[in-house]
Amino acid sequence: MGEREEVQNNNDIEIGVERRGPSSLSSSRSASPESRRTTSSSLKEPLLLPHDAKRTKQISHLAIIGANCRYFQAFAAYAGCNMVLAIAAAGLCAYISPAAAGSGIPEVKAYLNGIDAHSILAPSTLFVKIFGSIFGVAAGFVVGKEGPMVHTGACIASLLGQGGSRKYGLTWKWLRYFKNDLDRRDLITCGAAAGVAAAFRAPVGGVLFALEEIASWWRSALLWRTFFTTAVVAVVLRTFIVFCRGGQCGLFGEGGLIMFDVNSVNPTYRIADLLAVIVLGMIGGIFGSLYNYLVDKVLRTYSIINERGPVFKILLAIIISLLTSCCSYGLPWLSKCIPCPASLGDQCPTVGRYGNFKSFQCPPNHYNDLASLFMTTNDDAIRNLFSSGFDKEFQLSTLIVFFAAIYCLGIITYGIAVPSGLFIPVILAGASYGRLIGTLLGSLSDLDVGFFALLGAASFLGGTMRMTVSLCVILLELTNGLLMLPLVMLVLLISKTVADCFNKGVYDQIVEMKGFPFLEAHAEPYMRNLIASDVASGPLVTFSGIEKVANILYALKTTKHNGFPVIDEPPFSDAPQLCGLVLRSHLLVLLKGKKFTKQRMAIGSNMLRTFNAQDFDKAGSGKGVKLEDLDIREEELEMYVDLHPIVNTSPYAVVETMSLAKAAVLFRQLGLRHMLVTPRMPGRPPVVGILTRHDFMSEHVLGLYPQFQTKK
Repeated sequence: MGEREEVQNNNDIEIGVERRGPSSLSSSRSASPESRRTTSSSLKEPLLLPHDAKRTKQISHLAIIGANCRYFQAFAAYAGCNMVLAIAAAGLCAYISPAAAGSGIPEVKAYLNGIDAHSILAPSTLFVKIFGSIFGVAAGFVVGKEGPMVHTGACIASLLGQGGSRKYGLTWKWLRYFKNDLDRRDLITCGAAAGVAAAFRAPVGGVLFALEEIASWWRSALLWRTFFTTAVVAVVLRTFIVFCRGGQCGLFGEGGLIMFDVNSVNPTYRIADLLAVIVLGMIGGIFGSLYNYLVDKVLRTYSIINERGPVFKILLAIIISLLTSCCSYGLPWLSKCIPCPASLGDQCPTVGRYGNFKSFQCPPNHYNDLASLFMTTNDDAIRNLFSSGFDKEFQLSTLIVFFAAIYCLGIITYGIAVPSGLFIPVILAGASYGRLIGTLLGSLSDLDVGFFALLGAASFLGGTMRMTVSLCVILLELTNGLLMLPLVMLVLLISKTVADCFNKGVYDQIVEMKGFPFLEAHAEPYMRNLIASDVASGPLVTFSGIEKVANILYALKTTKHNGFPVIDEPPFSDAPQLCGLVLRSHLLVLLKGKKFTKQRMAIGSNMLRTFNAQDFDKAGSGKGVKLEDLDIREEELEMYVDLHPIVNTSPYAVVETMSLAKAAVLFRQLGLRHMLVTPRMPGRPPVVGILTRHDFMSEHVLGLYPQFQTKK
């Protein structure tokens, strides 16, 4: 017999086929007819020996193992890269600035309400927020960059408002004019608006976001300042987009200021479509309230884990990273390959990073719709869901799986030690079930499935964040869908109304969970039954206009009050009368200057020569004189200091019989830190109490008067 050979082509293996040379063919002609028939039959049916069949099975088995090994190697490389980036992001937050974790919007909102939490606007937080957000998004987490950009803008504005940073050598003399509470608050509001404008390329939406969600006090001057800031952001963005067009800056230069243009179809709708939109808004309200409830539970659970130390924070981030990688790599295998539409103008399947149609092991001219949502950037995934050119681009099972995955991953991801935003996960989840509903309706509705995806994103945003005007304008600026304005307004109002029946907005829940003493715009109903003197905390610590150094030092050591009433007494006045209010920080500066006298006498004019106004400016983060910095000798404790030059002689005060509800509204609208309570009748001390924001908290009031618990 001739030489035996193995032929392999396109993974098809054939064994046992005999090849004959010319000599063998000539010899076969001279053979008998029986032998020729035998030979021809042997050519038609290859001869398979026992050891050849066994070898065939081994080769096929090895080929399958090799293919599986390649898939596992690809997953290991994919998950490993994500894990390295996740460790980098979590390590920055855990070891450098824990305050940079999360979106930062609740912290900025609390600061603008009058709560200065530790390190929320520090330069280290700014550094970690920028790079941690980059690493977190690159790691494939289901997070957005919009919330961190709001926090980043606020940190930059705070750095300018405190005159730069001496620690890092970033100081400018002209910035000292902004070193006061009012200007710093305005700058941070403008910075937050700039962050929204830069993230969504929505300048008007940034102004309205600052007005509706961030700022607690709004003035007409602040409106044009934020508008000017966001206008500058739009110009700078446009400049960079033009410069980076053509892929010179990676993914940044693609498109223009309109991120998700869905205005290719003329939207026409009927009464039946309005009913579908109403149902969509109700679904968004239910899903949004459930989302907020689960996020609150997850955050409380993660806080227990994160309290164990930085190592546990990083381990938690690694676990979530592995779970996210398993979902994004494994779930596309459940989807079938879909033939590319013939009339499509885009390249299908997509080659490289750009495009909407990912091949993912599909044959030529086919694409995997689930991989087109998972194996791409968040912006491209939203663009795919908002697309309106091809109605059957995504299967119903694909939209269900993607919604469930994004919904769950968004909940468990928010709360780990990584800068993360909620906008992108919420938009992705809302757009997926919105497109699902649009696909189910099919020919029953005149609206395109892309518009249903937009309305679904709006409904979920309204159900989670409980904003209306700002979200409406942001979505219109994102999608250029001005003709959809009535439907977007309707779905936002319905989703917010439905969700408000169950719980608060997600940012309000986080503020409450973190324990920030946040003052709401309205007073609680039971406060109408109380007066200001009912909740004024005591005992009251006051100073004389010319006070002994030992008394001041003792009060600073034994209390944590930031403001002290100053009362003039005889012989400096005919009767005890209120002089004003002095701040703890100003007292520390005064004591460090040691402008003391042995006799009780007023030396205000001489003291002003020692200090200047800049010494009493609002200190930056971690700066200012501390109690430990004072070096008071024993003989100086019996000396006196004149407080009149540093006293605020026009503090806000209310009579003790004022309704607590009115006092709370006044306290918030004026942006106060202290409110003095004066007696109604003469003959009593000029100050009977002092109100701070903690005195208006429900926990404090209901703790004093538990009978109002049922009336809350």
